[in-house]
Amino acid sequence: MKLNPVLCPAVWATVVAVLLPASSLVSKASPGLDLARQLNEAFVEVAESVSKSVVVIHVRSRGDRMTEPEGNPFLEQMPEEQRERMEQFFEFFQGQGRGGRRPKGRESEGGGGSGGSSAPLVSGQGSGMVISKEGYILTNNHVVEGAEEIVVSMRDGREIKAEIRGRDPESDLAVIRLKESLPDLVPVRFADSDKVRVGEFAIAIGAPFRLEYSVTFGHVSAKGREVGEMRELTDQDFLQTDANINVGNSGGPLVNIDGQVIGVNSMIRTSMGAPVGIGFAIPSNLAREISSRLIDDGVFSRSWLGISIADLREFQQLQEIQTKATNGVLVRQIQSGGPAEKTELRAADVIIAVDGKPTPNTRILRAMVSRKKSGTAVILDVVRGDETVKVKVTAGERPTQDQMAAARRPKQKKEAPVMELGMTVRELTEELSKKYKVDRADGVIITEIEPGSLAERFELKVGDVVTDINHEPVTNVKEFREEIRKVKGRVLVSFIRDGNKQFEVLKERSK
Repeated sequence: MKLNPVLCPAVWATVVAVLLPASSLVSKASPGLDLARQLNEAFVEVAESVSKSVVVIHVRSRGDRMTEPEGNPFLEQMPEEQRERMEQFFEFFQGQGRGGRRPKGRESEGGGGSGGSSAPLVSGQGSGMVISKEGYILTNNHVVEGAEEIVVSMRDGREIKAEIRGRDPESDLAVIRLKESLPDLVPVRFADSDKVRVGEFAIAIGAPFRLEYSVTFGHVSAKGREVGEMRELTDQDFLQTDANINVGNSGGPLVNIDGQVIGVNSMIRTSMGAPVGIGFAIPSNLAREISSRLIDDGVFSRSWLGISIADLREFQQLQEIQTKATNGVLVRQIQSGGPAEKTELRAADVIIAVDGKPTPNTRILRAMVSRKKSGTAVILDVVRGDETVKVKVTAGERPTQDQMAAARRPKQKKEAPVMELGMTVRELTEELSKKYKVDRADGVIITEIEPGSLAERFELKVGDVVTDINHEPVTNVKEFREEIRKVKGRVLVSFIRDGNKQFEVLKERSK
């Protein structure tokens, strides 16, 4: 439309009012609206700034692994019917035959791969954050645990392979490192989580349901939360937030209005079929401490006193122990072989302080002791009946959960090596796997070849992993021996060499 320049001023005023935005005609916004715009701009700035340090972590592992592993409280707290629907929902987003998108080059595979397992390679996804210019990335342990391949997607679309530097299952934290050097990495900034206040703004950034770089915001709802089944962790509490956290947010940052990380998004809890849940994040101070040790040592070791404890206030038989203490930690048991076994500490003692600092509950006592360096002397203030005494205990390095679980399992007798067909085979342990530089697989490994034997004549070699005898799987020495005993005449031996599946037919020369 071409405007006539001779139109009267009144008509021009009408045209300008129609064509120009209303905001351009307002000389001054109201204070409330101006404040809202400033807050809106603040959220935009935080999202844009922090997203530069957020990454998406793609993993491939063996078996039916969802984006969040089985056992995560996100699923466990749901009613069975709703949990099944959510599992199907996750499966859709993982693209398992139902149209979900997978990152290029990370499709599921059947068989083959590392270890020769027949279980398919399944894709999963989580979030993470850059914590150093050297390429270290902080995430949740459950995001990368069991991963055979890790690929990190950057905000600009670059994809870089990564490897695990260290994991700490008990805190659910892990550090991975990029296999390539990137000069433009922007590490996150950490806040002091001890100074976080309930009611502060909280902003979560991550990849929920494969929707990468999603931003949600809410508030810090509570501090120092102990979450049900997580109470057994030695030094763990959580920030609670109503910022929307979903599957795939795991490992991503929870930040304040200044763009500083106050927590690592870890889990969500739902109840009674509620469509939304309560989000929990690992406090930044704990995350920073553990990630630093994982970078330096690859592990995060904790100290302990070797005692079983309970909150005094929650002990039902409180009157029966006859103590003047009203608050503290009750010693239920002193474990055999533990650091406290040969000290003056006794069962039914109530610990009220560690090195002069009050211990009102078990979580605080565990946290205080676990941070001590192994071999450090710890002074306990103990109430015993009507008196208060001091007890010295030298903290020891606490076994990991895996080590304690292994100690509780009944010990299985190892199968002795067996020689058949001129070859000695053994169970394929992790130690032998490293020694002979072979991948773990379902089978037995050849450790000796007898000169002049059938095995030597048909060029079987030390380090070959035998998986089948006459098409029957052999996963241990006992099965190998049983299948060999069935052999009549020739024997077909299937094995893995240099990652390749091969076979030989062993038979005596005809005379």
